[in-house]
Amino acid sequence: MTHPPKNILATMQPESLEAYLHYLTIEKGLAGNTISSYGCDLAKWVNFLEKDGLLVEKAKRKDVQDFIEHLYKRGLEASSVARHLVSLRNFYRFLIQERKVPRDPTRDLDTPKLWQRLPKFLSEDEIDTLFDQACPPGASSAKKLRDRAILELLYATGMRVSELINLRLTDLQIEVGVVRCTGKGSKERMIPVGRSALSAIESYLHGGRSHLLKGDSPDYLFLNFRGWPMSRVGLWKILANCGRQAGIRVRLSPHLLRHTFATHLLERGADLRTVQTLLGHSDISTTQVYTHVLQERLQQVYRSYHPRA
Repeated sequence: MTHPPKNILATMQPESLEAYLHYLTIEKGLAGNTISSYGCDLAKWVNFLEKDGLLVEKAKRKDVQDFIEHLYKRGLEASSVARHLVSLRNFYRFLIQERKVPRDPTRDLDTPKLWQRLPKFLSEDEIDTLFDQACPPGASSAKKLRDRAILELLYATGMRVSELINLRLTDLQIEVGVVRCTGKGSKERMIPVGRSALSAIESYLHGGRSHLLKGDSPDYLFLNFRGWPMSRVGLWKILANCGRQAGIRVRLSPHLLRHTFATHLLERGADLRTVQTLLGHSDISTTQVYTHVLQERLQQVYRSYHPRA
């Protein structure tokens, strides 16, 4: 069972907030990282109220407005402020459901206006450069074989960083060409894996992973030099280093490769619903951000090639 982090509970009024976080864990089945994010947002809310001797159950609409203003003064962007407001709304819905409060102090408050940011992605030429220079074919060291397999698999599947580092050997079905991963909300999905990625994974399994194994190494697919599963920070460092070696203009990250995966599929004719399934998005609206990328690309092509543009 996932429990809220101790450092969060230490600042909380446990009768309401701890109950809510356990509700998210047990009844809603949310992932640990998601629950931790809710907990951090709500801990800030509790600390803000405590400065004036207020309880979460007694908070008023004006208190929420003051909290939002406080977040802006601390330099948070509109997207972060909006996330905090969503956390509060969900929390107070729970309290109303449990009959702990008579009314929702966040009711009818406007969500901060957000500019929709177009996701960055790499061109196909940049992807080729990345593989050729950062992790060239034919490299034989355990690190190079592992890093190339990681890059190939991220680009081939669009997996999130948490999904990739938690892959186990049993999640691979190389003979079929698919991988099983567990996404947000503990939802499993099967993702096809292309020939290039499968070849890189086989090379790593046969000539790289064995050199990383220690006596009691777990059965995770990707291991560090201590023989243990890759960490999120470790994976980010590997990708950032690969990006620098290849001269990529932006910081290489798992999410950048995820955006690149989705964009390249759509550019080559994949439909939005298929991309939604492959990415593990529960709502098509999350995937629709990539249509803006395609519209921008269409405008660029039009301006470049139409004789009277």
